[in-house]
Amino acid sequence: MLFIFPLLYIGSFLLALVRLIQKRIQGFLSFMVFGLPIYTTSLSITFFYGLGFLIPVMQSFKEIAIFLGLGFVLYHWKRKIRLHLVDKLILFFFAYTLLYAILPLGQYGFTDRLIAFKSLSFFILVYFMGRFFDIKKIYINQYFHYICLVAVAASLLLMYEVYHYTHFQAMIGYADYNYYYFNQEPSGNYGLSWTFEIENGTKRFASFFANPLEYSASSVMTICVLAALYTRNNSKIKIDQFGIVVFVSTLVAVFFSLSRASFASYFLIIYTYALLTNKKIIIKVIHYTFLAIALYITFRVSKDFQEFIINTINFSNESSLGHVLEWLEGIQSMISNPLGIGLGESGRVSAFIGQNTGGENQFIIIGVQAGVIAFGIYLAVYVLLIKNAYKWFKKLRGKEKKICLAVLLMKVGFIIPTMTANFESYIYISYISWFLSGLFINIISQKEEIAVAAKKEMRLINPV
Repeated sequence: MLFIFPLLYIGSFLLALVRLIQKRIQGFLSFMVFGLPIYTTSLSITFFYGLGFLIPVMQSFKEIAIFLGLGFVLYHWKRKIRLHLVDKLILFFFAYTLLYAILPLGQYGFTDRLIAFKSLSFFILVYFMGRFFDIKKIYINQYFHYICLVAVAASLLLMYEVYHYTHFQAMIGYADYNYYYFNQEPSGNYGLSWTFEIENGTKRFASFFANPLEYSASSVMTICVLAALYTRNNSKIKIDQFGIVVFVSTLVAVFFSLSRASFASYFLIIYTYALLTNKKIIIKVIHYTFLAIALYITFRVSKDFQEFIINTINFSNESSLGHVLEWLEGIQSMISNPLGIGLGESGRVSAFIGQNTGGENQFIIIGVQAGVIAFGIYLAVYVLLIKNAYKWFKKLRGKEKKICLAVLLMKVGFIIPTMTANFESYIYISYISWFLSGLFINIISQKEEIAVAAKKEMRLINPV
């Protein structure tokens, strides 16, 4: 029964290849939606069944999919390429970090630097796959529904975990896989890692995702997609029974994965959405709900849970304090070495050998490795995506508006998780969000080109 996960992962990739042969590039989107959430689970189960020789092949599927998909859309791009400011910044970031991979900077060898470079900059290829995708050939509602289906399926497995109070990862050889391939010793009270529990030992659940933090972050992404899916051109929302099921699934996921960052982001997204669409009732409900929760926590919940909340707010618990110490260490490294200390010094590669520097903040991870210039470019791209999405939200219609709203909510919602984790390592969330970001810039670039052409034509008709 467990082997259904590797079969689904491999099957979704093979289906993507078949669709590519049929010149239906959408197949790669299906692989991203259905294959990437179960990536680590599929590899763990494959290793559990003694089929470790398949692991390197399966690991390469995600990169092969993006390379083929990007090559396909570039080959079929018929218009002259005019780069948007976001495109230029992202290309510069790619070239700049590639330089750090080539030059012998830092303590790591060329292979490790390439691994760090991929971890740091591979999202750019995903972005450009969306940037040059033919908008007319994507049925965004279909893929938004697929993302919602993944959330529902994950919540069903979560309910099994909660009912039996056992981690799914304990059944599939997760710890053995991580030890063999990533040198990560089992830790915590449950033989997995400390990520699967909070300070008092209460279990965090991850469903079929790599860890509870990725699962909770995926729920943040799903609520953004859900809002975009059911919002009409007039900003009114009409949700059906399926939408309600998805909403409950995301709420349950955020609750049982016990991620403070994603929990805060979840309600930040709802609040941002209410402000964007002028949903005064939702805003009032949120205000009254937070007041009710505050009163309930004050007078009704256990002292342990009260301490969990208070320690989170004042950063005095072990997890929050760990984030602060990592930030300070990373910031100090950036001050001392404004050009960075080399790829691999923060994030995945250094974590592998336990010598991480400032590894719990995506922005700082970039700055420590490639310096303040790379840090500034990544931050500028992030801000520009939010700024442009906000600017165009009221102007766009149909699926273009849905993509715009999804990108806007994601980038706002991901601010907190990005500051507390190596966020780009969550491949499902990273790939989907950057693909949609590329699609969004694709849309507005075409609009801006049309507007510029119209102005030129008006000048020819009515010369000054």
